[in-house]
Amino acid sequence: MLRLLQIRRSRLASLTKTLIRPTQNPSPITPSLLRPLCTSTSSPPPSSEAELRKYVGYAALLIGCAAATYYSFPFPTDAKHKKAQLFRYAPLPEDLHTVSNWSGTHEVQTRAFLQPETEEELEALVKEAHEERRKIRPVGSGLSPNGIGLHRAGMVNLALMDKVIEVDKEKKRVRVQAGVRVSQLVDGIKDHGLTLQNFASIREQQIGGIIQVGAHGTGANLPPIDEQIVSMKLVTPAKGTIEISKENDPELFYLARCGLGGLGVVSEVTIQCVDRHELVEHTFVSNLKEIRKNHKKWLAENKHIKYLYIPYTDMVVVVKCNPLSKWKGPPKFKPKYDKEEALLEVRDLYRESLKKYRVEENNENDATDINELSFTELRDKLLALDPLNKDHVIKVNQAEAEYWRKSEGYRVGWSDEILGFDCGGQQWVSETCFPAGTLEKPSMRDLDYIEELKQLIEKEGIPAPAPIEQRWTARSRSLMSPASSSAENDIFSWVGIIMYLPTMDARQRKEITEEYFHYRHLTQTRLWGEYSAYEHWAKIEVPKDKDELAALQARLRKRFPVDLYNKARSELDPNRILSNNTIEKLFPLTEIV
Repeated sequence: MLRLLQIRRSRLASLTKTLIRPTQNPSPITPSLLRPLCTSTSSPPPSSEAELRKYVGYAALLIGCAAATYYSFPFPTDAKHKKAQLFRYAPLPEDLHTVSNWSGTHEVQTRAFLQPETEEELEALVKEAHEERRKIRPVGSGLSPNGIGLHRAGMVNLALMDKVIEVDKEKKRVRVQAGVRVSQLVDGIKDHGLTLQNFASIREQQIGGIIQVGAHGTGANLPPIDEQIVSMKLVTPAKGTIEISKENDPELFYLARCGLGGLGVVSEVTIQCVDRHELVEHTFVSNLKEIRKNHKKWLAENKHIKYLYIPYTDMVVVVKCNPLSKWKGPPKFKPKYDKEEALLEVRDLYRESLKKYRVEENNENDATDINELSFTELRDKLLALDPLNKDHVIKVNQAEAEYWRKSEGYRVGWSDEILGFDCGGQQWVSETCFPAGTLEKPSMRDLDYIEELKQLIEKEGIPAPAPIEQRWTARSRSLMSPASSSAENDIFSWVGIIMYLPTMDARQRKEITEEYFHYRHLTQTRLWGEYSAYEHWAKIEVPKDKDELAALQARLRKRFPVDLYNKARSELDPNRILSNNTIEKLFPLTEIV
């Protein structure tokens, strides 16, 4: 039965992982911290009982005023004590619920969060919302940095429609409900000897969401994930449920595969899979000069490859992944350093920084806690001490470079395990996609982009943390994909810049946010136009300035079939119940419904 504004606790864990820690109670004020109200630096003790009573009265008045102020005036919304929240579905009043994305950068409160359990229930609620002109924006796992699936007026989430419906081992295809998470799907088909062709960094996305925003993995021979979809079902407001594929309505199929949730609710997809396989991951450090010599060869020879650049250093971390079958068994390699030695510089810098910034130890076991932290946790803690101090960030980056130098080596595992990546904590991230020639003849513009980006960072003194991540994909035939191309051999480079939000202090998060948008704006004005770079749909942010918005709208029209997309929106969702502010701003319809 359809449930409105209600989520079963047993299924909530499958929707998202809750990483929120309870707020610690503040320490009480001790009497030793109270000072007498006196301008003298060394006042003698009261000489009479009357004078003693006077000072006691002053102290009581001060405490009373403080208590009255505390309980009479609410904290402002951006007060220091306010905690940023991860993606969650948390009850507030009985009929009001808060939903935010994973990084806590976008949040809405809604009275309508719908979770159908069957396709029939989904069809009924879409039909009803269409007739009543009520918003039900499709939202997945809430991992998109820009919160593209959020809408305060109402949302529909398919977390309870997460079944693997059919597995065709002969054709290596699997039919699933769109609410299934990548991790669930992989676990569900591994016994059939199948897996997905490629993976994004995180495995908690719902399949419907990951294809609708054009998500991708890496490998110049491998397309974005939407290209793996061979057919799909759309529950549309105006035309009901329709099944589309390259044989059945190909124009709509290639438009809707990366449809941003604006053409219908994706309820079911058929995915082209591959044989389950193990990969050998080889991680080593290099530099841009050496990469330029080998770049063409590496793109062609490696199934998966990515570069991680560390700002303010010459180091580039190269990660190659290839099937174990290409090797004569697992590689024989003995690492020079163990995990503890690799983390040594990062831990030492953290201990030194604690002293420098005079951060008091929270408990007697802090030394033990430091030794238990992973690299990404240590980096978050280091950056939290002074996230916008360029010199401090440079030291953190240098410690990270040393960590990677001591982490060179090989790793063997199943593809879904190897291709995942620990992205760190909450963050702002902008990722652009731009053409990089063909596999036979790379343009090398991808490396030019990085060189200009690093020069820009150093010239402007941006406190840019690591890494700058660069990946590649083949083209996609999905018309709205940033990697869309009609030329079969085209390849595209994806470059991500980042600023972490390692603190829960609202004021500090605001300052980091402002610096991030400055960083992003510089790359936009200096690089995007020159390299024909367009942002990932899950990371694009809608400008508040009208002129900037108009410029963005015009730019999107040059790259994507906006008129065709809007025409399909008008036909399939004439009342715009599936749209939100992001969709309406990026693709405005001339006629108001």
